Amino acid sequence: MNAVRLPVTRPPSTRIIPMTRRHIPRAVELEAQAYPRGWSRSVFRSELDQVGRGGRRYLAALEGRRLVGYAGLWVVAGTNGSEAHITNVVVDPERRRCGIATRLLVMLAREARESGVTGWTLEVRASATGAQELYRGFGFAPAGVRKAYYEHGEDAVVMWCHSIGDDGYDDLLDHLDQGDR
Repeated sequence: MNAVRLPVTRPPSTRIIPMTRRHIPRAVELEAQAYPRGWSRSVFRSELDQVGRGGRRYLAALEGRRLVGYAGLWVVAGTNGSEAHITNVVVDPERRRCGIATRLLVMLAREARESGVTGWTLEVRASATGAQELYRGFGFAPAGVRKAYYEHGEDAVVMWCHSIGDDGYDDLLDHLDQGDR
């Protein structure tokens, strides 16, 4: 069965900037809407304190001054280059299907490529088929399952993309950034 693609409407006022501590209160609200047990203020503070020196990167999507989404990445040096792990991608439920997650991931991917990342990974809820479709658009493919990874025993699908370091990946990011998918 083919998924129905809804048109992407992207308000021109959505800006993507580095996430800072001032975004934490709203990020905690969005976490509570997205997950039964989301990150706490202290977890966000700890993660943001590692930006720049601990391989962490966090981006915020703003409409006006309101945080409507955020995403994080952890870059780890490996034996064959660097790898990265997407820590989270969260968008306000009222702003989903508007291209915000795509824009956040495009910018994270560009930063990862600049850092020499050759592969990136993530875990996604088995029930989150829309998110899995989004990640497939970035070249991710299922690579395994973590049984009962999430609260209430839900499995996580482990996805990997090994083409982020390829020369043609910038073309894919340009295509995604233009909303052509």
